[in-house]
Amino acid sequence: MNQTTYIERIRHVVERRDSWQGRTFDDFILGMILLSLITFTLRTIPGITGQTQSFLHLVETITVVLFTFEYCLRCFVAYNRTQYVFSFYGIIDLLAILPFYLMLIGFGYVDGRILRVVRVLRIFRIIRLFRYNQAVDRLQRAVVIVKEEIIMFAVLSVILIYLAAAGIWYFESAVQPGKFGSVLDGLWWAVVTLTTVGYGDTYPVTGGGRIFTFILLMIGLGVIAIPSGIIASALSKARAEQDREKS
Repeated sequence: MNQTTYIERIRHVVERRDSWQGRTFDDFILGMILLSLITFTLRTIPGITGQTQSFLHLVETITVVLFTFEYCLRCFVAYNRTQYVFSFYGIIDLLAILPFYLMLIGFGYVDGRILRVVRVLRIFRIIRLFRYNQAVDRLQRAVVIVKEEIIMFAVLSVILIYLAAAGIWYFESAVQPGKFGSVLDGLWWAVVTLTTVGYGDTYPVTGGGRIFTFILLMIGLGVIAIPSGIIASALSKARAEQDREKS
C-alpha cells in the first residue's frame, strides 16, 4: 500500500461517516467531548476532595491527549493543512487543547485572572459537537443560501436600532436626562425594546415616548419573525438538497 492510498483511507475514516469506521471514530470523539465537559463542570464544584480532583485531572489529561492526537491526525490528512489550521473548526480544535498545555507550562499562574480565562477557553470544546451533527450541516447550507438576505436584514436592524435610540432621546431626554441623556444612552433601551425583551430598567414616561415605544414593539415582533421565516425556508431547501445528494 503506497502512502497516498494510506492517507486516503485515514482521511475517509476521519472526515466521513459513510462507513462503520468513520461512525465509530466520530462517536468516540463525541463521547470524549461530552466526558471532558462533564469533567470541566465537576471541577468547578467547590469543596470537592483532593482525591476527586486528582481523578478528574487524570480524565482531563487523557481526553486532551486524545484530542491532540485527533488534531494532529486531521492536520495530517487535510488536503490543505494551512487552510484547515486557520479554518473555523481548525481553530476550535486548537482552542479545545490549548488551555491544558498553557497551564501545563505554567502560563496563567502568575495572574489569577489569566488563569480563569485560560480555563474558561475549554468550553470551546462544546462547539466541536457541531461537527458531528448533520442538522448543523443543513443550517450551514441554509445560511449560505440566504447570506445576502441576512446581511441586508442585519444592516437594516442596526439602522432601526439607531433610529429608535434617537427617537426615544428626542421624547424623553428633557424629563429623564439621567436615563436618556444622549442617543448612546438610548441604544440599550432600543435593543431590549426591539427584541421585545423589555427588562424595565428604563422606560418612557411621556405620552409621545409611550406611543413611540408601542410602534417600536409592533416593529420588534416583525424583526423577530422575518429572519425566522427566511431561515426556515432556507432550511427546507437545504434538506431537499441533501435528499437529492443521497438519492
